[in-house]
Amino acid sequence: MRFHTRKLVKAEDLNTNETLFGGRVLAWVDEEAALYSIIQLENKRVVTKYMSEINFMSSAVQGDVVEVGIEVVKFGKTSLNLNCEVRNKMTHETIVTVDNIIMVNLGKDGKPKPHGKTKVEFVKDRLNKGN
Repeated sequence: MRFHTRKLVKAEDLNTNETLFGGRVLAWVDEEAALYSIIQLENKRVVTKYMSEINFMSSAVQGDVVEVGIEVVKFGKTSLNLNCEVRNKMTHETIVTVDNIIMVNLGKDGKPKPHGKTKVEFVKDRLNKGN
């Protein structure tokens, strides 16, 4: 799994227990899944269709650094299936896992559109194609 994003847990990210608010973590997961899919599918019109069971395993407190990891499970015709792990860099514990996130590629009309992708592509490889 590749970890692309790090977040600093700030006071506004906390719940009344003074630990990381689950809703904030899910917002970070959704944003990272969208960004990852936009880059992979080379289309800014990508939406979240589905998130499977979400398993909260530990938490974080103010000042902790967490990172969000995304991995491709499979490419569909119009979709991308991902899984995700959020981990605490300070405690080395997994905060949350999401086994299946389905992101859908959309056309200009807002309807699912085939993306033609079959494997993970890295930006560095795309840049090297032009040379």
